[in-house]
Amino acid sequence: MRLLIAAAGRFKSGPERALFEHFAGRITFPLELKQIEEKKKLAPSGLKKREGELLLAIVPDGAVVVALDEKGKSLSSAKFAKKLGMWRDEARDVVFLIGGADGLDASVRARADLVIGFGEQTWPHLLVRGMLAEQIYRAECILAGHPYHRE
Repeated sequence: MRLLIAAAGRFKSGPERALFEHFAGRITFPLELKQIEEKKKLAPSGLKKREGELLLAIVPDGAVVVALDEKGKSLSSAKFAKKLGMWRDEARDVVFLIGGADGLDASVRARADLVIGFGEQTWPHLLVRGMLAEQIYRAECILAGHPYHRE
């Protein structure tokens, strides 16, 4: 199983990037981050649609697509780990899609096999990368019986 995080916008140096790198460095599953950025000045609705097109173009054939959206299903860490473990056992690649400041286009949510959210609150899209990396690391620990996660 390979993991890909495809995200709209680009990191600059700062705490969001440091958080992502901290947890990404702990993950043992092969993990790649691809960041897309539209250079043209577009209206917010046009930008959201274009970012959706760019994100979907990254998805490899046969991969499980997980979209992160504030309206997505909230999963406990244990349930998230169970899903990752199932995809690992099926030898499926998993692509996580993170939208830009205005969120994900409806076409991305429609294409997703699973739409998840980190609660009902809105989180900055640059911060979500680090939060996702931490949850992936936590899932690995749960699957391995490591004491990082406490119930």
